[in-house]
Amino acid sequence: MTDNAKPSERYTRGMATRRSVLGDAHVDRASANATPFDQPFQTLITESAWGTVWSGTHWTKRERSMVTIALLAALGQDDEVAMHVRATANTGATEEDIREALMHVAIYAGVPAANHAFKIAKLALAERQVNNSQTEETK
Repeated sequence: MTDNAKPSERYTRGMATRRSVLGDAHVDRASANATPFDQPFQTLITESAWGTVWSGTHWTKRERSMVTIALLAALGQDDEVAMHVRATANTGATEEDIREALMHVAIYAGVPAANHAFKIAKLALAERQVNNSQTEETK
């Protein structure tokens, strides 16, 4: 959002949902990296993806995670797959849920897409495990 514009209700709701799913650190980084060139895009995804779709009440965040991971894997969106796999720590989707979503990708979008997504998910889950272990050690 621009400094002088009041955020819309959808933007405010979207930012809260985005933070709850992706975490404050990720959203703070994305916000800090926004420029005048891409700020309108950031506002668009905050309002539409996070303020409307992810803030809907019909599906849980867990269900949305599984569908999102499957769709991103089918589309070959590697960075987004990794980000949403990491976000499952906040949505309640389990490793088993991720595996089942990727099994559906294999059948409905192709084995190569699922194979690649499994590699990405394994790395993201291992990274999350290391980060969790390091956090526990510093407590």
